[in-house]
Amino acid sequence: MTSNIELEEDWEDAELETEEGDIELKERFRITVTKGQELMRIDKYLMNIVEGATRNKIQQAIEEGYVTVNGQLIKTNYKVRPNDEIILIETRKSETMDVLPEQLPLDIVYEDDSILIINKKPGMVVHPGCGNSSGTLVNGLLYYLQGENIDTSSLYRVGLVHRIDKNTSGLVVIAKTEAAMADLAAQFKKHTVYRRYIALAWGDFSEDEGTIEGHIGRNLRFRKIMDVFPDGDQGKHAITHFKVLERMNYVTLLELRLETGRTHQIRVHMKHIGHPLFNDDTYGGDRIIKGTVFTKYKQFVENCFGILPRHALHAKELGFVHPVTKNWIQFTSELPNDMEQVITKWKTYTNGMTKQVKDKLDN
Repeated sequence: MTSNIELEEDWEDAELETEEGDIELKERFRITVTKGQELMRIDKYLMNIVEGATRNKIQQAIEEGYVTVNGQLIKTNYKVRPNDEIILIETRKSETMDVLPEQLPLDIVYEDDSILIINKKPGMVVHPGCGNSSGTLVNGLLYYLQGENIDTSSLYRVGLVHRIDKNTSGLVVIAKTEAAMADLAAQFKKHTVYRRYIALAWGDFSEDEGTIEGHIGRNLRFRKIMDVFPDGDQGKHAITHFKVLERMNYVTLLELRLETGRTHQIRVHMKHIGHPLFNDDTYGGDRIIKGTVFTKYKQFVENCFGILPRHALHAKELGFVHPVTKNWIQFTSELPNDMEQVITKWKTYTNGMTKQVKDKLDN
């Protein structure tokens, strides 16, 4: 049994939206400029590094936003400096492929004749794409459902009511029938589905709870990155509610509730307010944002990055009206081990700091 799936660019938690001729984006190479490198225009530098590249092609790639330096877009006259990290993104048109069933471990929280609730592990891609033709949630579902009377050839279009990003863990609902898909899709469109996330974000918050609003759309130059457009002239309306669960000096444990479901919504909203998610390598959270300059602190953060090699975001709760019974149902999941470990380490670190301050005051 196979399923013919159209590959599209990766996106996170959003209602199903597709575009014809989407472009697949993937990292072609990443290079760190050597310490002894003299100042040199980046187009000339890359022409010497990338096999077969011409200056015109490199300049076009830079202008279209497919080259970043230290996570930032640059101009063609930028001069590389020692220790600069350069990333070149390769683009290709979407294509189709046959997706094969694979026996994969699926954490099934709930199942009936109409729906499946999966607790997706971190690192698992939801749907196949360039470079991810196997090992995805869809591959596993094709294998799991092949014994049932379900048209799995339309699983990608029918079953996936919503998705979460590869490195986001947590709950996903799968529709097993077209009727269930239509009903759930309508609930997502009306924003009546309850979605509660747990996240670790950089910095302290001035308020215990609040709401972030701002249209979200693709970066006008670099299509893989999302941006917030406060004036609403670009993108789609997005609302995220947050509540502080615990403050740990330089990071904060948050509860986040989605009112809308845009691509990378939580991650881009958190960056927009100056609190990127811990170790979010797309939105600037994979470096020290808050804290001290001491070596021990830097090593502590690096150790945390090693334990949690992804952004700290988990889809903990999911609730909606059952498409058949019409009863409200709600599911919850435990935090994955990597997030639990890092949160515990930050609590221990914070308690140690508090004790040091108290000892100094007592003396």
